Amino acid sequence: MKSLSRRYTVYLDTELHKALRVKAAETEQSVSELVNEAVRQALKEDSIDLKAFEERKDEHLFRFEEVLKKLKKNGKI
Repeated sequence: MKSLSRRYTVYLDTELHKALRVKAAETEQSVSELVNEAVRQALKEDSIDLKAFEERKDEHLFRFEEVLKKLKKNGKI
């Protein structure tokens, strides 16, 4: 059973829209299917990033100045 969907207006750059229409035709998918998949993928990547941030939240953060001082001290720069 197909899930319910909502109609939404999105304004795309002309060249992006053209590329999307061509890809839809070549892959025998609708523009809506391609857009939905792209949004799903972007949200999936966001969730992976958020998980990584959460896992690293207790790590020590180095300030750029600290890194430069250490490089100078070790004769690297």
